[in-house]
Amino acid sequence: MTTPNSPLPRILIYVQHLLGVGHLHRIAAIARALAKQDFAVLLVSGGYPDPTLGRLDGIRFAQLPPARAADASFRIVLDEAGQQVDEAWWDKRRAALFSLFDDWRPAIVITELFPYARRPMRHELLPWLAHIRSSQPRPLVLSSVRDILVDRTKPERDLDVLNWLDSYYDGTLVHGDPAFIPFEQTFPLAHRISTPLHYTGYIVEHEDLLPTSAGRDEVLVSAGGGAVGMPLFNAAIAARPLSQAAGLTWRLLVSRNESDADVAALRAQAASQPGVIVDWARPDFPGMLRQCRLSISKAGYNTVMETLAARARAVVVPFSGGDETEQALRADLLAQRGAVQALRESDLSPANLAQAVDRALAQPLPEKPVLDLNGAANTAALLHRLLP
Repeated sequence: MTTPNSPLPRILIYVQHLLGVGHLHRIAAIARALAKQDFAVLLVSGGYPDPTLGRLDGIRFAQLPPARAADASFRIVLDEAGQQVDEAWWDKRRAALFSLFDDWRPAIVITELFPYARRPMRHELLPWLAHIRSSQPRPLVLSSVRDILVDRTKPERDLDVLNWLDSYYDGTLVHGDPAFIPFEQTFPLAHRISTPLHYTGYIVEHEDLLPTSAGRDEVLVSAGGGAVGMPLFNAAIAARPLSQAAGLTWRLLVSRNESDADVAALRAQAASQPGVIVDWARPDFPGMLRQCRLSISKAGYNTVMETLAARARAVVVPFSGGDETEQALRADLLAQRGAVQALRESDLSPANLAQAVDRALAQPLPEKPVLDLNGAANTAALLHRLLP
């Protein structure tokens, strides 16, 4: 990779999405804010390419040999051919990471989610972090994490997190607000972290939204970028005639990671009900939210923040597969503040979803978001202050 001639301070950001694409989209929003605030940004992605990512103007992008998780347990990592990765694959990824760092020579390195999660990626990240630590001059190394971590099924692994933070990191960027949920609520050993926690507020794309005419006065049903949306889509089609929104167009935004057979069955079911559109997940989704009548979605970080920023009425059905607890906690906290109608995945049925839709439609449009959504700009300003 050729090093550009740039007087701007350089940042290298590593992100690995394994199931959905939310992590990639959140870190891309941060990268865009950094580029606008006079940083030269190299974004390194280890996940499958995502056609809905949108523009990365002014940002260098490097694609590692892509990987995904075999399932929601995240225990098995698969390569581009769908085979479990082996040592030769890790060697190839490690070599690519070393080369990218040595060529770019950043002042700041950010790893998204690691070391708090993405444990399988330690095979490449720990040697890479050791290499970064030994470099001269040594860059500032930070972890970037969302507001809520998944419940720890093996709490002893938190000791590894503390050790890796002490060994390689200078701080953590927490993209949340302690007034909404403090980081220690889902990382109980936070009081033992020896480096600073920097709360940034919540990340959402405010600018450069793709212009769109789609979604106006529609009910938008989405499930993120993973292959986990079919129960919600099927329930939505059946709930439509039972709800007060039966006369509206319902648009189902389906991930291209869903199986061809499931999508074909969904299209056949939708064909029997005029007013239901089966569409692919789209990069203009944030713009669609700003003019929809109602959003029905999972409760992932990105979708929820985009919905709050759009001041849209919302029903959320948090994903609970694998060991997932993050979305349910976020949904409960927002429901307590009246920002959304929450329906547990275990309670998902056409009748229950229709009732949640009616409750949401009966609410007035929110006057302003209930959270600080300026996290991307706040992160850029903070990193300028932290520059070594």
